[in-house]
Amino acid sequence: MKATRKSSSKAAPGAASSPLTHFDPAGQAHMVDVGAKAETARVARASGQIRMAPATFELIRSGSAKKGDVLGIARIAAIQASKRTSELIPLCHPLALTRVAAEFTLDEKKHRVTLEVTAETHGRTGVEMEALTAVSVGLLTIYDMCKAADRGMVIADIKLLEKIGGKSGHWTVK
Repeated sequence: MKATRKSSSKAAPGAASSPLTHFDPAGQAHMVDVGAKAETARVARASGQIRMAPATFELIRSGSAKKGDVLGIARIAAIQASKRTSELIPLCHPLALTRVAAEFTLDEKKHRVTLEVTAETHGRTGVEMEALTAVSVGLLTIYDMCKAADRGMVIADIKLLEKIGGKSGHWTVK
């Protein structure tokens, strides 16, 4: 069977349209053509959390974990991951990020650390995947640095909170 490739993501006449833009009319995966899109300011915010035992939370809060500054290293990991998203997610476009911020909130009562990442660029495609990847890797870094103390940590609720820019405009989680 010979594979055919189309250079455009537009559906062929009579083909059923799909909201899944990474598939051509024949159902084959492809990278979306963003060449004709206008460059606009793009922003995405994503968050997630990691829950842990009280003693593990205290190691992080106090900065006394054996491997060092857990949140500082997780922040750098999140930023680095955002810059490498196109290497990890096969159909993502490489983006020139203009800003990535990773902020942690510690919830002492629930022994939980929440990470919120804001990613920004000026380009033809959004930065949602960069923000989500940054959150995922930042939380995984916390797990990695603390797993000797607590293998039962739970990473949860990774989600997009907001996106700004592009044809679809401003979107926020409800």
